[in-house]
Amino acid sequence: MTADQEIATAPAPQDSRIRRRYKWRVRRADTLGVIVYLSVAISLALFVADGGIQKYFTSWEQVPLGAGIVAGLVGTDLVLVMLLLSARLPVIDRTFGHDVALATHRKLGKPVLYLILAHMVLLLIGYSILDGVSIVAQAVSLWNTVPDMWMAFVATAALIAVVVTSLVIVRRKLAYQFWLAVHFLAYAAVLASLPHQFSTGMMFAEGTWARWYWAALIVSTLAAITIFRFIIPIAKSLRHRLRVIDVVVEAPGVMSVVMGGRDLHRLRARGGQFFNWRFWTPGLVFDPHPFSLSAAPDGRTLRITVRDLGAGSARLLNLRPGTSVSFEGPYGLFTETARTTDKVVLIGAGIGITPIRALLEDPHLRNTDISVVLRGGSHDDVYLWQETYDLCVAKDAWLRVLVGHRPTGVSTWLSADAFNRGERLATLVPFIADADVFICGPDAWTDLVVRDATHAGVPAHRIHVERFDF
Repeated sequence: MTADQEIATAPAPQDSRIRRRYKWRVRRADTLGVIVYLSVAISLALFVADGGIQKYFTSWEQVPLGAGIVAGLVGTDLVLVMLLLSARLPVIDRTFGHDVALATHRKLGKPVLYLILAHMVLLLIGYSILDGVSIVAQAVSLWNTVPDMWMAFVATAALIAVVVTSLVIVRRKLAYQFWLAVHFLAYAAVLASLPHQFSTGMMFAEGTWARWYWAALIVSTLAAITIFRFIIPIAKSLRHRLRVIDVVVEAPGVMSVVMGGRDLHRLRARGGQFFNWRFWTPGLVFDPHPFSLSAAPDGRTLRITVRDLGAGSARLLNLRPGTSVSFEGPYGLFTETARTTDKVVLIGAGIGITPIRALLEDPHLRNTDISVVLRGGSHDDVYLWQETYDLCVAKDAWLRVLVGHRPTGVSTWLSADAFNRGERLATLVPFIADADVFICGPDAWTDLVVRDATHAGVPAHRIHVERFDF
């Protein structure tokens, strides 16, 4: 294998089906966005319809209470939106993809926290003005005298913990299990906040439409979480009875795990998607792993390729055939269905080559100009090279392999040799501005590729990224 190896490609015809599919996804995205805005509008409209303006905004003493209630309404609505974004609902996954949904979930974290804190502080200020006591004394009084108010304080503390652990700088230092446990506090926070809302009568006052609206909204959200995060994954695992049937060493510290089961074609998995895997063997049963498929599903087996990147993935190297596997998925929009044109550029580095290879193998990726760019610090770091090469030959795809470390002191995803030759994505793939670009690799490296693709004129909606993130 040489550092720069090319395979000629043939032009592909236009596919109007791709464009129609993209338009439908855009319409779904617009519809879901409208629903979010509409839910906030309805919550405020019900507040007004139930006399909120007359009761809280006609005298200065009541304004802090009214503002606090409005902040609580909007904050609670957005908390439910956050929970739905992380609930793995199929319509959200097929429309936005896992990465975008989780990114939006995290972006909402701080605004939601500020709204909930404003809700608490403004109510304390309002009640302290009416009762003529200090804010601290008012907080103690509410804790002691208002039924279930202590649970509201606990719910706020849980929400703070969730937002803090979602910060990138904090999240990267946490074990996945700890992060997941903390985020289940979000569900507990919603449940803990319900009793005080009923008992104080601000949001769920008897005889109001708001009472039934919010009750239905919260119950349906928790039902969606229960169904799609717990019931369906358990049912799928029991139905398909997945087991490890082979373990193949691909390179030092890298291996492929082949799994078989019943009726796997019914999963409708696609090349490029990922699952959350749980291997029922000592040391791994409480350690779920999100891994992309490294081969397109054939209806009989599923394959992942993993690298020893830490204690959890290192234990996977000791897997044995016959091990039972439970799973959640398939998830993600890093598939052929995400493309908007008949030109595709696939860019992968390190273990991020695995979903690129699976996507390339997808039988639906046809009638397409395909260009593949693989990146590795050395030849040994270009995993599944031979398989990817063979697929490129079979699909008349153009292939470029860039090997070598990045130049010192330069912010680039390219190898030093390629960078010194003046290479960029626009020179590697001249038609890239008219293509869909799929990128997978280490986060910092991926960000550099995205930046290069943007500079090359690729619109944001044509840049598809898969990150090994939680």
